[in-house]
Amino acid sequence: MLPVIYSDEFLDHKTGNYHPETPERLTAIANAIKAANFAEQISWRSPTPVLENSSLMSVLLQAHTADYIHKIQAIAIAGGGYLDGDTPVSPRSYDVALLAVSAWLDGVNTVLTSENPAFVLARPPGHHAESDAGMGFCLFSNAAIAAFYALQQPGVNRVAILDWDVHHGNGTQAIVENQPQIAYCSLHQYPCYPGTGRASERGLHNNVLNVPIPPGSNIAVYQPIFEKSVIPFLTQFQPDLLIISAGYDANADDPLASINLQPADYGLFVDYCLGLTRKILFGLEGGYDLDSLSESVISTIERCLV
Repeated sequence: MLPVIYSDEFLDHKTGNYHPETPERLTAIANAIKAANFAEQISWRSPTPVLENSSLMSVLLQAHTADYIHKIQAIAIAGGGYLDGDTPVSPRSYDVALLAVSAWLDGVNTVLTSENPAFVLARPPGHHAESDAGMGFCLFSNAAIAAFYALQQPGVNRVAILDWDVHHGNGTQAIVENQPQIAYCSLHQYPCYPGTGRASERGLHNNVLNVPIPPGSNIAVYQPIFEKSVIPFLTQFQPDLLIISAGYDANADDPLASINLQPADYGLFVDYCLGLTRKILFGLEGGYDLDSLSESVISTIERCLV
């Protein structure tokens, strides 16, 4: 059984008409999983609060400033608004974003207990959120927060984050690059939003690997990168937990970038990662074409069940 951590409350983060990061993204994925030939092997779970509010806030404060956290809360209480032109906050967004963080933390516990993969099907996404600013549809830096939390668990000394979203996770990198116990690896289209993620950025402890990928690239470009760069980097780091910022906007059909992957290609990515460890937490980031997004998640989960 593969746990999928999900709640209908994630649909209550409203982004407005014509925004690409819609609640329908989760609905499409959930429907595809329920219709898949492996549906009986999925364990659907609501997020289990793993921390009381005060403890949850202390973990949040490892990644974000108190002023920023309070800013999101204040905008939501006031009826909504924007952190920037791309990043709306609706009346329930603060509570939903906290629930998303809880889902990622629940996912950490689930993977560490079972020593097998789990998938967090949550929104809003997080990898663009910096310590004091939300951007790129992201409110809280879910993957970074999950990594900090994991390091507090028995037997976890090193955590790696692999970000295969088509956009560089500027927020995740900025938050973890000074942490020797956390490695960050990103494969992303370059040039592309947000304009960060140069190969020369190696982190304060040689714990960052950025792989800029030219527009138009396909699996023939990605495969040797995994084999010669990504997997050796992660293997050398020897993580006790692998967190994957699982964005699916590098698909050829995605409207927000220009990489030409196919949904089945993500299955190959998963195979590479499973060769390193089965202690993998997948958490949804981007992906804005509903069909290719759903098919890509299916490919991801399918490989974990083999």
